[in-house]
Amino acid sequence: MTVFESKENINRPVEEVYAFLADFNNHEQLMPEMISEWRSSVDEASFSIQNMAKLSLKISNRISDTSVIIVPGSQVPFHVEMRWLVADMGDNTTEAVLTVSAELNMMMKVMASGPLKKLTEHEVSALKKALS
Repeated sequence: MTVFESKENINRPVEEVYAFLADFNNHEQLMPEMISEWRSSVDEASFSIQNMAKLSLKISNRISDTSVIIVPGSQVPFHVEMRWLVADMGDNTTEAVLTVSAELNMMMKVMASGPLKKLTEHEVSALKKALS
């Protein structure tokens, strides 16, 4: 399993950060510009990645004020899971951690590692910006 992780401290209460992440309608604000044709509900999202593929994701599990787990909503070439964890750091500050875990063979690891690492960094940075 290959794991990519990024984190940020956000000057908002944990309940507010969790509520934002628990609704897939808000995740469009976290996506890089190469994402288009975004469609979402509270639980699912579908979108296109420029010059690549169409993807769908769904929230598979929520633990109030703690975590949101996202998995593919359709068949993908490898197992992948996105896990948002939020933790109350006191003083209305929340630590938000995005972990992407993927089962990648050597060839897929070479191709996907850079984009997946950039995605985790971009999303946590965009979350901080969206909630500032």
